[in-house]
Amino acid sequence: MSSLTPHDRLARVVILLDDFYGRPVLSPRYPPVDELVFTVLSQNTADVNTERSFAALKARFPVWNAARDAKTDDIEAAIALGGLAHTKAPRIKSILAALSAGTGEPDLSVLHGMSDADAQAYLTGLPGVGPKTAACVLLFSLGRPVMPVDTHVHRVARRLGLIDAKVTAEQAHPLLTELAGPEDAAQIYAAHVDFVRHGRRICHARRPACGDCPLAGMCPSAGVG
Repeated sequence: MSSLTPHDRLARVVILLDDFYGRPVLSPRYPPVDELVFTVLSQNTADVNTERSFAALKARFPVWNAARDAKTDDIEAAIALGGLAHTKAPRIKSILAALSAGTGEPDLSVLHGMSDADAQAYLTGLPGVGPKTAACVLLFSLGRPVMPVDTHVHRVARRLGLIDAKVTAEQAHPLLTELAGPEDAAQIYAAHVDFVRHGRRICHARRPACGDCPLAGMCPSAGVG
């Protein structure tokens, strides 16, 4: 495996993880504004609580301009189940206000005419939106080939030697996008989901289960912990 390029090594990793977990299939989850709000709600929150708090927010505010114009306390109450509502409520309100500047309604249709790089720059220019959140909107909602790097993706990529140990999660976004294939959204989605699943189930932050890992034969960190 050492003779493989980093691109080929990542492709091999995805094949092995697809065989182990099943191939994830890219399918748009939410419209862009919904995806953006959902991703904000997901920060430092379990998946099930994110889904519940998003459903509660949509039930309380069926259209986004209603949430934009609501009191921050009312948004906070609606998303309380997800945690960190005191931080997320004003962030969501600010984002929705920023998205209304051009059309009067919270809208992200402007992304359709932008390149991936310009779309990412536009999204990260919104209040409290970082590269991971922007990448989630672009990949999960619009099917753009941009890799979201969360803590699991970052950890697995570093342990596999796909990125240098000193590379931060923020710095890893363009690096892993390039390695996975910046023209192949399906492959990037598979890599992202596979790495998240692997980080949650086997490649834990502490005491990774290397004995159960399908990548142990090609992982320079196997058995190190």
